[in-house]
Amino acid sequence: MSVVLIVLCGPSGSGKSTLLKKLFADFPEKFGFSVSHTTRNPRVGEVNGKDYHFITQKEFEREISLNSFVEHAEFSGNCYGTSLRAIQDVLDSKKNVILDIDMQGVLSLKKRIWALKPLYIFISPPSLEILALRLKSRGTENDDSLQKRLQAAKVELEWGTKPNAVDHIIINDDIEKAYNELKATLNL
Repeated sequence: MSVVLIVLCGPSGSGKSTLLKKLFADFPEKFGFSVSHTTRNPRVGEVNGKDYHFITQKEFEREISLNSFVEHAEFSGNCYGTSLRAIQDVLDSKKNVILDIDMQGVLSLKKRIWALKPLYIFISPPSLEILALRLKSRGTENDDSLQKRLQAAKVELEWGTKPNAVDHIIINDDIEKAYNELKATLNL
């Protein structure tokens, strides 16, 4: 595998994190996760520096002004961004970098000039109805935030399935099947 920068994108609840956990467990020497920055509060069990770098809005704005992020986006009143430092940390460990970002982040990232073209993989749920069930089962969403996530997912699904939006689309209707597709896409 000669790819250095892999971008997993898709709506919240599509299964990106589950697929990444399996990939990191099976190939810890090959892949490293670029830990994003966010202004949202940690969820139960999330660890600062491992799941996200949790920072204040003021700190986030400072990082933007310093041009520290390769991409950043806002969703539901919270900001998310991938720093150059987080990517470099993974590269320094001699691993392929994996980003888990949304559509806004991909569009922002595609505007940048890269020495190596990122591989863009879109993870799609089989339907919006199944996605809604997945998000509800997390127990982290109220009715308002669930509706916002589903509306955002609808837009992302329309974008992610357009020709040339991404390099590969994986429909996650079965986690093992989707994982095997991901491994095949990465030539593993």
